[in-house]
Amino acid sequence: MYRGLQAAAAATASVGGIAREAHRPFQNSMDVEFAQLTDVGRVRQGNEDHLGHVAPATAEEARSRGWLFVVADGVGGHDLGEVASHTAVECALDGFRKASPGESHSSLLERLIKTANTRVIDAGHAASPGGARMATTFVACALRYDRATVAHVGDSRCYLIRRGHASLLTRDHTVANEQIRLGIVSASQTAGTSHLLVRSLGSELFVNVDVQELQVLVGDVFVLCSDGLHGSVSGTEIAAVAGNAADLTAAARRLVEIANQRDGSDNISLQIIRIRGVERVGMYRGRPYRLR
Repeated sequence: MYRGLQAAAAATASVGGIAREAHRPFQNSMDVEFAQLTDVGRVRQGNEDHLGHVAPATAEEARSRGWLFVVADGVGGHDLGEVASHTAVECALDGFRKASPGESHSSLLERLIKTANTRVIDAGHAASPGGARMATTFVACALRYDRATVAHVGDSRCYLIRRGHASLLTRDHTVANEQIRLGIVSASQTAGTSHLLVRSLGSELFVNVDVQELQVLVGDVFVLCSDGLHGSVSGTEIAAVAGNAADLTAAARRLVEIANQRDGSDNISLQIIRIRGVERVGMYRGRPYRLR
């Protein structure tokens, strides 16, 4: 179970795998609050999911670096899935902290994920004399000014909830989803392939990363989650629970409860991030300027 992230700018509570953080508002810059939770589920003995975040300590850090949220799901059926997810997340968080101030989030996330892929492969080689097969999914959301950048590999997802409606920002990199996209089969014909990944970290030396950037509005909610949640709880249901929740911690607990009631055969992890304030900016020659 995930416990006890240190708050940089406000108090953080962590009980039974849940972490909730609400920053004191940074004047004239993006402001967020979030909760996160990981749960082992009702069947498995261990948790192969891992999650984490980087939060700015000052308004200057909020502008120069911003926030990062990450969820990873170690691939079942491989060796040491929990090592793969932990390695990937911690590598990305460390790289984000050390990144050059003002670096583009799109290029930064792609670079961090490719570095994490190499680190997972190296960890597999070091795990045993003959090497161990380990892999993980990965989804990240970086926030700064009035922009969000989402990057992912695998089938961990990111939803945007705006005005009560959930939009899926990621595309599952699974055999089933690729077959549907290519028109080979219909959704009703994908039994047995819905969890087979065509892309993950640690499985190949080179990995393609899907990256997109979008403008965010005050009140927007992002939900990052592993398939232990989205496999049994629809986007519409996630939006109904998390979209207008007064207490994000309670919303996270409720979503995990629903997933466990309906299935619970997999680990369940999620982050709920609500945008409380934005700093509207434009870009000129790659540098931001404040819009009035």
